[in-house]
Amino acid sequence: MPSSQKFFEERTDQSEVKARIIQKYFFAWANIIKGTAKQLDNKIAYIDLYAGPGRYKDGAASTPLLVLEHAIADADLANMLVALLNDKDPANASTLEDEINKLVGIEKLRYRPQISNGEVDDDAAKYFSSTRLIPSFSFVDPFGYKGLSLEIIKGVIKDWGCDCVFFFNYGRINAGISNPMVRSHMNKLFGEERAEDLRLQVEGKDPALREAMILEALSGEIKSLGGKYVLPFTFKNSTGNRTSHKLIVVSKHFKGYDVMKDIMAKESSVHDQGVPSLTYSPADASTPLLFSLQRPIEELEQDLIETFAGRELNFDEIYEEHSIDTPYIRQNYREILKKMESDGSVTAASATKARRGMTYPPHVKIKFRVK
Repeated sequence: MPSSQKFFEERTDQSEVKARIIQKYFFAWANIIKGTAKQLDNKIAYIDLYAGPGRYKDGAASTPLLVLEHAIADADLANMLVALLNDKDPANASTLEDEINKLVGIEKLRYRPQISNGEVDDDAAKYFSSTRLIPSFSFVDPFGYKGLSLEIIKGVIKDWGCDCVFFFNYGRINAGISNPMVRSHMNKLFGEERAEDLRLQVEGKDPALREAMILEALSGEIKSLGGKYVLPFTFKNSTGNRTSHKLIVVSKHFKGYDVMKDIMAKESSVHDQGVPSLTYSPADASTPLLFSLQRPIEELEQDLIETFAGRELNFDEIYEEHSIDTPYIRQNYREILKKMESDGSVTAASATKARRGMTYPPHVKIKFRVK
């Protein structure tokens, strides 16, 4: 039995969390994009390159069916959605088609979901690199890492309105970095030069630092391809002592990054002083520090003082400039700025009208004391 079929035999908590994150982000993305998309071709796409059979053995719907069910219930999406679903396993593709045909209201979709059966290989990468895409949300969820490449990611995000989320087995990639048998796969994922540097850098490092270095290398390479905002979410194993998978969103716009961070925050197992771990751990175990993505709330105040000394900005400007590659969400900034205003580290005033509460609306300018 192929590994992909074994994967769909049993639904795990991890699978449920992953599906919720993807589903929530897809619809948030669609709501942001569809206004402009209506003025273009009146189409948006959901692309799933490893779609699977549609349901787990217990009958639970997997991500493609969840997306389609929601689209059926949304008049705008039903009229605009183009679903492109692929799986290399012919049996999975056939079963997926059967499950789609059984969906109540499937006839409401203007465009029938397109199901294909093929390998996600170099030819697929060339196709996405050379084809102009309509606004698309692409989900890449390989069983392992074969087929996950920088060229695929670059191809599916290159056009306007295109975001990508990919899910991969971190344990296998961690082992693969130093395995000469899969050197070509690692080179496709990290880029040949960065992969070579990474092999040298991670040698002998402890697991937490090794994980941080691998994630930073991957994020750096994706950003160099045009994925301006890269946000990872970590899945731990059942005991909570080791990273099993990573879910990474790639967007060219801050709005997508901001929305996904909020979604990931709600799915995090742990919040330390209101700061989300951006991690799902079945055991709710504490997680190791990953470069700048997990820092205590106490550091936020000092970092804001260092970054914005003598400057005057509104809340959104502060948040957009500072929150990238940190775990902090809007509420963390509101609370710490409220404290700083009380302490006199910042002043907040409006030239247009009186402030209401401490929410820092756009017309309120926040001025940081000179160091």
